[in-house]
Amino acid sequence: MTRLRRLWDRGQPTLNAWCSIGSPFVAEIMAAQGFDSLTVDMQHGALDYSDLLPMLQAMRASGATLLARVPWLDPAHVMKALDAGAEGIICPMVNTAEDAARFVSYLRYPPEGVRSFGPTRAVFAHGPDYAATANSRLLAFAMVETAEALANLEAIVATPGLDGIYVGPADLTQSVSAGRLPFGMDREEPEMIAAIRQIADACTARGIVAALHCATPDYAHRAIGWGFRMTTVGGDTRFLAAGAAEAVAGFRQLTGRAGEGDKPGGY
Repeated sequence: MTRLRRLWDRGQPTLNAWCSIGSPFVAEIMAAQGFDSLTVDMQHGALDYSDLLPMLQAMRASGATLLARVPWLDPAHVMKALDAGAEGIICPMVNTAEDAARFVSYLRYPPEGVRSFGPTRAVFAHGPDYAATANSRLLAFAMVETAEALANLEAIVATPGLDGIYVGPADLTQSVSAGRLPFGMDREEPEMIAAIRQIADACTARGIVAALHCATPDYAHRAIGWGFRMTTVGGDTRFLAAGAAEAVAGFRQLTGRAGEGDKPGGY
C-alpha cells in the first residue's frame, strides 16, 4: 500500500509537490524534504520520458508516493509512465465521463482495463507480484479544469476505478470565466471558490479523493477544510526562484545596492 493510501485510510490530508525540472538530483532533493507524494510533470515540465525514469529512481528511497502528470489523455503516455514505475497518474483535460473511463482503462490490466503488459522498471521498483497488485495499487486522478468538465462533474466522479479528481485552478478559472478573470491559483472570487468547493463535495459524496493545486500553505489549509484530501503546495521551480529571490533581496537590502537593471517591483 502506498503512503498516500495509508494516510487517507487514517483520515489524514496529504501534501504533494511538483517536479518540473528534468534532473534526478533536483528530484532527489525534493524527495528528501518530507512530502507525502511528488508528481513529475510531463505536461508542462521541462522534461520527457528519458528524465522521468531516473527521477523516479532518485526519489524511490524517500518512501513518498511517486506520481506522474502525463501530457494528455493518451494510452502511450500513461502506460509508459507506469512501466517506468509511477505509482499513479494525473491526467489533464478530462472533460467527460467517456474521457474518464478511457483514462482509467489505460491504467488497469485486463479484464479491468486495456493496459499492455511490460512493466520494464516497475516490476523491480514494486516487486515480483507487481502484475497481480498493480490494478489495486495504482492511483488514477482525472483533472477537472474546464467549464465542460464542471458541467459533467457528477458523471465523471461516478466513473468506476477513478481514485480522485485533481483540480487545476488556473485553467478552470480561465474556462469558467471565459477569460474574464486572470490566470492564477489560490482563487478568492466567490464564483471560483463555489466551483472548487463543488468539486470537493462531489468527490466526498462518491468516496474518492479531491486534490487541489495551491500556491501557499495557508490556502491549502483552507482547502482541506473544504474537503480536499490532497493539496499541492509549490514545486521545484517555484522553490528555487523564491529562495534565490530572497537571497538577492536580502543582500540588496543589507548593502544598499540595487542590482543592474533592477526595477522597483520588477519581475
